[in-house]
Amino acid sequence: MARKWSNRNLPGALHFVTGAVRDRLPIFQQQAACQAFLEECQRLRNESECKLIAFVVMPDHFHLIVNPRDGRIREWTGALKSLSANRLVEMAPRRFLKRETDADGCRHQVWQESFKAQPLWSDWMIWQKINYIHANPLRAGLVNSAKDYRWSSFGAFYLEEADPLLQIDKDWWWPDDVQKLERAMAEWDKELLEKGKRRR
Repeated sequence: MARKWSNRNLPGALHFVTGAVRDRLPIFQQQAACQAFLEECQRLRNESECKLIAFVVMPDHFHLIVNPRDGRIREWTGALKSLSANRLVEMAPRRFLKRETDADGCRHQVWQESFKAQPLWSDWMIWQKINYIHANPLRAGLVNSAKDYRWSSFGAFYLEEADPLLQIDKDWWWPDDVQKLERAMAEWDKELLEKGKRRR
């Protein structure tokens, strides 16, 4: 039985996360929106024991590579989307109004419901995603050089720029990540084996 890696809490791995704005509204063409999103990202990074390795904020989506110490990537990404949505709605409440109010009274929606989080642990996988993130604005035709894009970690990653809004962690791993990943993979193998037996 094949493993389904996406959106699984996997302690000990880095996670490549992608989130998109509802209806692909290009809200991050505005500097204030980018700043609000990254302020919440940095605050959550500092308050929740999470390493931020690389990121880019594109006009209608974002990519991050993060390593939450507890591996709970679904909860971490959910918190980031919620905190940043609150900030963005405060800035432009009419822009995010839904046609109908939810059962819980929610009238606004900033993000698409889903997101994608892919675990990374090999050097090849990690560097492929870092390069993908930093080249994204160039591929989209937003800049002529990746170093010219304001809303990515390129400057902090390669040029050691000190802007607090764009800070990243140079040490990507927690001390016990190898052991956590081995345990998580063993538990997952056991889970897949049990599922396979139940289907027979």
